[in-house]
Amino acid sequence: VPPAALAIHLCIGMAYGFSVFWLPLSKAIGIKESLACGSDIGFFAEIFASNCDWKISMLGWIFTMFFVILGTSAAIWGSWLEHVGPRKAGFVAALCWCGGLLISALGVYLHQIWLMWLGSGVIGGIGLGLGYISPVSTLIKWFPDRRGMATGMAIMGFGGGALIGSPLAFKLMQYFASDTGVGVWQTFVVLALGYFVFMMAGAFGYRIPPSGWKPAGWLPPPPSKNTMITQKHVHVSKIWGIPQFWLVWLVLCLNVSAGIGVIGMASPMLQEVFGGRLLGVATKFSALSLEQKSAIAAIAAGFTGLISLFNIGGRFVWASCSDFLGRKKTYMIFFILGFILFVSLPWSGAAGSMALFVTAV
Repeated sequence: VPPAALAIHLCIGMAYGFSVFWLPLSKAIGIKESLACGSDIGFFAEIFASNCDWKISMLGWIFTMFFVILGTSAAIWGSWLEHVGPRKAGFVAALCWCGGLLISALGVYLHQIWLMWLGSGVIGGIGLGLGYISPVSTLIKWFPDRRGMATGMAIMGFGGGALIGSPLAFKLMQYFASDTGVGVWQTFVVLALGYFVFMMAGAFGYRIPPSGWKPAGWLPPPPSKNTMITQKHVHVSKIWGIPQFWLVWLVLCLNVSAGIGVIGMASPMLQEVFGGRLLGVATKFSALSLEQKSAIAAIAAGFTGLISLFNIGGRFVWASCSDFLGRKKTYMIFFILGFILFVSLPWSGAAGSMALFVTAV
């Protein structure tokens, strides 16, 4: 069951590696340099324009849509998943995620950013939501004695998707790039077909335990008198009226917003903050040659993969630690650490310290 869960999460986890597409897509028309739209063109005209390049800020909306739709779809269809089972949810997730990539490929081919927003952002986001919760829901049922570890086992694949996907996407873009294109739409098609195979294998590899199943020799712990643990049961339909739910939701929202904000722009941020220093040349990013930009793009893809590697480890380690330290203490530790590290980023970037910047991210 864990490999089936990982198969799905490793595929949808490529959402974290989408920043490798931003710079190539920002010069999809100009090829060597971005061809800016006229200063007199309005926002809606720019969305439908096919003769000028997109700004990275416009492309970044795909990343925003990914995670807004992921959360929304998980909330809306979470109870549906419990009724129909994880296999059907995994199947629908594969159709949405891979279908969204194909629609995005069409959007790049026709140079219509609204198709990318619809394909990857909305339809792909629904696939992310269903694909994200189906392994979590399934593995928690198999590991009632280690729920934190089970959750970490499920979601570490989501953090690791970019570890495989980012370098693969970079190599595919290099392979398909030509004098007339940057190779992104072809890369989307190849990724969609490959991911569909693995997500189907994962969806049909799912099993759920029989009703009342528990690990051999394990007995559920007796009710605790700890004041942190309520003795009451709350039905899911009543959750919206509980202050504790909204407090947990708020701290998670803040943490995820900060983390995704950095991860979503990790590749272009490293390239533009350090520029030629990544190659040992004291040159700004805008002054680099095409070959030098290609070289630092490869470094940035590796950086995205490094983030993904630690994202895998962090998910599993923190989730497993929470089984022993408790959820509250674990939250407090990584929120304080996170705050310190985020605050250090502008300072290390301004100081030109790549080692501190990369370590903090």
